[in-house]
Amino acid sequence: MLRSHLIKPLIGEYYPTIDYGKGIYLYDDSGQEYIDACSGAVTANLGHGMEDILQSIVQQGNKVAFVYRSQFSNQPAEELAAFLYEKTGYAWSFFVNSGSEAVETAIKIAIQHWQEQGRSSKTRILSRWLSYHGITMGALSASGHPVRRERFDSHLGDWPTVEPPYCLRCPFGKEYPSCGLFCADQLDTMIRRIGSDQIAAFVAEPVIGAAGGAIVPPKGYEKRIREICDHHDILYISDEVMTGCGRTGTFLTLEQSGVEADIVTIGKGLSAGYAPIAATLVSDRVMNPVLSGSKVVMSGHTFSGNPLSAAAALAVLKLIDKEDIISQVESKGTYMRNLLEKLKGEFPFIEEVRGKGLLIGLEMVEGAGSPFTSLIVKKGIQNGILLYPAAAGVDGRSGSAIMIAPPLNSSKRDLEEICLRLKAALRESATEWKE
Repeated sequence: MLRSHLIKPLIGEYYPTIDYGKGIYLYDDSGQEYIDACSGAVTANLGHGMEDILQSIVQQGNKVAFVYRSQFSNQPAEELAAFLYEKTGYAWSFFVNSGSEAVETAIKIAIQHWQEQGRSSKTRILSRWLSYHGITMGALSASGHPVRRERFDSHLGDWPTVEPPYCLRCPFGKEYPSCGLFCADQLDTMIRRIGSDQIAAFVAEPVIGAAGGAIVPPKGYEKRIREICDHHDILYISDEVMTGCGRTGTFLTLEQSGVEADIVTIGKGLSAGYAPIAATLVSDRVMNPVLSGSKVVMSGHTFSGNPLSAAAALAVLKLIDKEDIISQVESKGTYMRNLLEKLKGEFPFIEEVRGKGLLIGLEMVEGAGSPFTSLIVKKGIQNGILLYPAAAGVDGRSGSAIMIAPPLNSSKRDLEEICLRLKAALRESATEWKE
């Protein structure tokens, strides 16, 4: 085999070479079929090979693929920002290329919001342990993901200060609802300890993804967080890069709790993998000091808001609307979780099935650890199903979890096939683990 010059996730490991994809299926160059049960990295919300989207990309490419945002605006980006305003109520969109960049931009805007008002001491960002906000230095500083932090820890900010709403393994040894949302109230304690005059914003995922395996906060958690942020005059940033654009049954997950963040980040499903794009959505309240001050958001990237990526995202969102896909996600998610609960009954090492919509996590019993996660993922590939590995455990290291997040337009038959292949992978994993 010829030497590869491509830096892959694990150098020296074999990765099959993709040939093509259609619907929820991917095919490598040897003809092996895989069900994309995790939408890649919870990204391919509409599956693969959608002709309407591809045609929109080609049409825009035939006009112009790239212009620099300091020289031109462009119609696809303008239309996409307007579409997102109609969907979410956030009047301002800043387009970037990835979720990491969207979080970085959210952090910068939050700090600038206070600077423009002469409150330049409000620069600190608070976040939670068992969180993941991105791999760039600012986003990684906000991430409470021990494994991904450790190599660069001396260069990162100590932003994770609050324990996660992790009811299965409560860090405080309490139980909901008698706990009184103690984990949320810890934010209030930390703000008082640090001083609200030092803090710009608190950032959190509405459903914990890669760092926890689809951990859903208990009822009332987000509302309490909003109240605490308001009381201390701190901005609330909701990182919906993984959960947004319909993944959990509403366009934004926070809609389900009746809470509005000040700034929201979206990505992944925004273009459903058809082009690199993410967005930072900003409320009028946050932008007004900038508009009456410098009029410049100090952020930006070469490819920000390029017409090709914007056209892809617009085509994706219009197709989701046209086919009323989001309204079906909750019922599909319930159906999928019911199927997985049956598997849980067959495999006692599955401790919990959880999630919202079509973002579903399976956490294994304590002590299984990340090697067991890797084994399940490996056996999944061998059985033609792609699974998303997740960290778990109170320490973010010792637990084992996977996520199931198929395309939103998957049929019930697709979901049943996912469970059949998953069952085979779990059976083989259990056998090999015992050996």
